[in-house]
Amino acid sequence: MPSPLSLKKIRPLQLIAVIFFTVSGGPYGLEPLLTYAGQHGALLLLLLTPLLWDLPAIFTVLELNSMMPVTGGYYKWVKHALGTRWGFYEGWWTWLYTFIDLAIYPVLFVLYASFFFPWLSDYHYKIPLCLIFIWLSAGLNILGIVPVGKTSLFLGAAVLTPFIILFGLAFYHHTVTTIPSPSLKGIPFSSLGMALYTVMWNCLGWDNVTTYAEEVEKPVRSYIFSMFAAFALVIVIYFLIILVSQQSGLNIGALKEGAFPAVGAAVGGRWLGDLIALAGMASSFGIYAAVLLSVSRVPKVMADDDLLPKRLNRLHSQFQTPYVSIIVCSLVGSVMILWPFLDLLIIDVTVYGAGLSLEYISLIKLRMVSPDVHRPFKIPLNITGLCLMIILPVTVYFVALAGAFSSADEAVWAAVFAIVVLTSAELVWRLIVWKKPHLNASPNPLQRSGL
Repeated sequence: MPSPLSLKKIRPLQLIAVIFFTVSGGPYGLEPLLTYAGQHGALLLLLLTPLLWDLPAIFTVLELNSMMPVTGGYYKWVKHALGTRWGFYEGWWTWLYTFIDLAIYPVLFVLYASFFFPWLSDYHYKIPLCLIFIWLSAGLNILGIVPVGKTSLFLGAAVLTPFIILFGLAFYHHTVTTIPSPSLKGIPFSSLGMALYTVMWNCLGWDNVTTYAEEVEKPVRSYIFSMFAAFALVIVIYFLIILVSQQSGLNIGALKEGAFPAVGAAVGGRWLGDLIALAGMASSFGIYAAVLLSVSRVPKVMADDDLLPKRLNRLHSQFQTPYVSIIVCSLVGSVMILWPFLDLLIIDVTVYGAGLSLEYISLIKLRMVSPDVHRPFKIPLNITGLCLMIILPVTVYFVALAGAFSSADEAVWAAVFAIVVLTSAELVWRLIVWKKPHLNASPNPLQRSGL
């Protein structure tokens, strides 16, 4: 008998939209890249970073998800491969990083809404509007994955349309004439680190889209098609918007202040700037709803495994969604909306990267101990090749972290706080084991299942 969460499922086209919003939601938030990397480094980093940072993650996610397309996704994979303790680490770290990630999008929504109503940036209006944003999204998620998928599809069209118009006008008016020669020369190491963080943040979350795999039609085939389609869409949009921004006639200061709506206004007039600002609002709401959809499933399955309070696994009587988990995530997000964007970005990527490393280790472990288990999607590399592949994102991660530590004081403190957040997993784990000693004594899931 299927589980309640699998009764209503989304289709590949809706899944592409949900993945697009979980990972990207459009280029909003990419604007600082030109400030950090300059004219010659921005496009180079924009092409290299996804290849080094994202593709290994996508391949890893596809192989593990093809083995275990289950609710809980990455948490279940790590627990299955490395045991309960490391599974808890994975779930805890991801839960915390997503709280941080969720806090960014209500603020971005208000930022683009203030393009029309400048008074919204005032503290007295900003906070209530952010809270309305958060709880509307919570209500949508409680209704279920199908409404989220349909909403993401609609919002995806709303986000992409203004950029298609922008790119069309830019090439029609010959705004884009040359591509700057790629070079990282002259970029301070601290700026390089922040540029990497900017691109990494705009391209993370591929594993998040697997936490509701049992709610997807034909999950193995759907994820392979949808993830590569979403990846191509993201990279093309990012490349074109940075290229057009570079040659729009705006200086870095004007772009930093007016963001991409200023680019639209420079290329097509005020009406296009307005459309891009509206799309920014749609993007923020779509990303928040999609990310909340993914993270709300993790506490539910961790509660099922007795690692979090049982109340978190309660399902809504009508919609069969983990409504308690959704409400808890929304409460924490409501508290964190006051954090500065730069701090949130650094903490977000740093904590996310640690969780992703456990997925890479799980991939290697399962290849070693369960080589004959059926994998509908298998990375065409042996174990040595997989280790070399994993070196690429790990290198990007540590270069970005080192850049943060050599940057401004605010960035250093954000990086330190991220490391403190990571160490909190061990403290919480010890508290759990103290109350529930049987968890520490449980056998490795691979041994128990005979894999």
